[in-house]
Amino acid sequence: MGSSLRRRTFLQASGGTALALGLLGVAAGPAAAAEGDAQEFAALRATWRDLVLGAGFSPTAEPFRTLLAELGRTARGHLSAMAPADGSLWPDAVWKDPEPDTDAESYGFSAMMNESLNRLSTLAQAWAQPSTGLTGDPAVLEAVLTGLQHVYARVYNENTTRYGNWWNWQIGGPQAFMDTCVLVHEHLTAERIAAYCRAVDHFVPDSVFDSYTGTSTGANRVDLCRSVILRSIVGDAPDRLARAVAALNPVFPYVTAGDGFYADGSFIQHRNVPYIGGYGSVLHDGIGRLMALLRASRWPVDSPDAQLFLDTVDNAIAPFVHNGLIMDNVSSRGISRAGTSDHTRAHGLLATIVLVGQGASEQENARWRAMVKGWMQRDRFAPPLRNPKLSLVRAALLQSVLDDTSVTPAPEPVQHRLFHHMDRATHRRRGWCASVSMASKRIAHYEFGNGEHARGYHTGAGWLSWWGDDFGLEQYSDAYWPTVDPYRLPGITASRKPLADGEGGNWGQPMPDAAWVGGTTDGEFGATGQHLIGLSSTMNARKSWFWLDDSVVCLGAGITSADGHAVETTVDNRALGTTGAPALTVDGRVQPTAQGWRRTFEDAGWAHIEGHAGYVFPQGLKLTAVREERTGSWRDVNTGGPATPLTRRYLTLCTDHGTDPADADYAYVLLPGASAATTALRAADRGRVRILANTGDRQGVRVPRLGLTAVNFWAAGTVGPLTADAPASVLVREHRDGTATVVVSDPARQAASLEITWAKRVSAVLSKPATVTAATTGATLKLAFGDLTRAAGAPQKVRVRLG
Repeated sequence: MGSSLRRRTFLQASGGTALALGLLGVAAGPAAAAEGDAQEFAALRATWRDLVLGAGFSPTAEPFRTLLAELGRTARGHLSAMAPADGSLWPDAVWKDPEPDTDAESYGFSAMMNESLNRLSTLAQAWAQPSTGLTGDPAVLEAVLTGLQHVYARVYNENTTRYGNWWNWQIGGPQAFMDTCVLVHEHLTAERIAAYCRAVDHFVPDSVFDSYTGTSTGANRVDLCRSVILRSIVGDAPDRLARAVAALNPVFPYVTAGDGFYADGSFIQHRNVPYIGGYGSVLHDGIGRLMALLRASRWPVDSPDAQLFLDTVDNAIAPFVHNGLIMDNVSSRGISRAGTSDHTRAHGLLATIVLVGQGASEQENARWRAMVKGWMQRDRFAPPLRNPKLSLVRAALLQSVLDDTSVTPAPEPVQHRLFHHMDRATHRRRGWCASVSMASKRIAHYEFGNGEHARGYHTGAGWLSWWGDDFGLEQYSDAYWPTVDPYRLPGITASRKPLADGEGGNWGQPMPDAAWVGGTTDGEFGATGQHLIGLSSTMNARKSWFWLDDSVVCLGAGITSADGHAVETTVDNRALGTTGAPALTVDGRVQPTAQGWRRTFEDAGWAHIEGHAGYVFPQGLKLTAVREERTGSWRDVNTGGPATPLTRRYLTLCTDHGTDPADADYAYVLLPGASAATTALRAADRGRVRILANTGDRQGVRVPRLGLTAVNFWAAGTVGPLTADAPASVLVREHRDGTATVVVSDPARQAASLEITWAKRVSAVLSKPATVTAATTGATLKLAFGDLTRAAGAPQKVRVRLG
């Protein structure tokens, strides 16, 4: 078929509307716009163009040459397959819904409308970018302009009614639509610009900003503002632009309930889901881009609370990033999406930090660039600039950091962080880091929606994820979620009662009726506890983690169930890829490496997995070890994923508490990165970590060489030198300078008063929070706390002088 015939056929298929679009490069803008406004909006479009395409990179240098070539290949595929029809622009992306409503089928149709606009954006980028093989190609421009009009005329206009997922109509669709309009703006007539702006006004009216509720909070609010801001710069609309910028203001202040950032660094979206790796990342990207877009304009993002947003880089994001990955326990449904991983989700976020830093203080910008450079250089598993799906603008930002010789890579910090508003804790040491994921009456077990995350039901059951400084970075990155046994996530205690995919219902976000979930920390070490109630189960347990310098002490007690099924605690479940077979040593004896091997050790003292970790069982443990290959597909956990079978190896260590256990318990010490010899020595050193209590009422440890005593009081009582007259979490740290730190919290948020007694001679209280109503020193220290319910589980730190 000749090119002229292809062009005629293409135009006829879309009703000849492309002829009205100014394919010969007719430029136009609203005549009513003042000359000054027109110039400023032209400048804003130029800025946004750079924020879409990237700037300051060499198209012949890597990784940009490869990324540009891949963009060209993708765009050529879209161009060759484009075939406008009544209900679609591509045959495999039909948006016409025979029964438009809001059911799952309609969600799919609305997603195809969004997908079509995204493909047009890809075509426009390939046309606008250098070295794609399609740069400046008139046929590509023709396809983009005709495609925009086809989508407008057939589905996305001021006279149509939305169906399916609201997000596609108010966020995904209009953003891709307006991005494309910015890239081809000089080739759009005034009439077409006005029409496309009317469509966005119809689906994203000013009323979406009337209240900070529902789908207009947190990341969604930022995205809605972005939709309207882009529409405003496309259509030269200063009033709408000002309204959308002002609508960002509620995003910046810290919240005390619901969606948004909290003062402790927590980030919640969808009412009760920790989401800094998903919606939080989207929020940061949106704010970062809008700040960069508007910084030099008459409409800068200058909320008096904007510094609070900048502070979240250090307080909310950095604690969950380790060597270039962002932890899965704050990414919710995103972990079930094929083609993504904890590493790829982090890559865009690292670039966003660089972008946000350009509008921060000199000190913040320097610190963040050092953090990003360190993360990038240490990500040996999936270096960001080798990510073929990384956008050019993000690649350019990250490359600028690597090329900046004035930036010295920052190491990972030594730090413990408790996020009491989202039931998460992170523990960071020089050689490793770990994090625990819990659920409570405030935080969901997990989130299932859009057919995504179908088997995430135990991700809030005390899932203990960890990584080494230069090993284990692939643990959750290699087809983990479609192949792992969802009842055996590392660290969890769970009934083997079968649960349905999406247990709890679509968007049900089920929460247990458990109040005591949280802990305390002095900033370096920590005590965390979870009253665990199983999802759709009678299983009940008390779990504690005590975070030390080279290990995590893991205790469980009061494990009870009446489901008629076995209950297990998974000590660890290491993903081994397709061929991994590390040696497993139990009590000094190396075990077989054959797949399908399984053995139960009645009274194991310690175990070691070569290249991974050591495990000490100070009270002995009935340990089951399993080597297995598991097969699954992304479709199993996400209806949008491919059905291709995937097989991966696992080495699991777990303990079976039996069917319907009554008051069962466990104790183990996790030693990330430890050798077999070190693990054996630790098992023999009974005095190094002393377990003071492990019952359903109290769990506590003493570590003499650290001067640390920590107890989780599920009920009032005495453990070692500590007494609490109500449920509490207490950590005491004695320092070499003759002082001590006493940190107390009320994780259940129910203590109208609390008294803590430490049987230690104290001469003076050096500092205390306002919640301490009385302090008595002498042979013992007595601290009386007033109403702690308003503290929402936050640790209360007291410093004292010993002697």
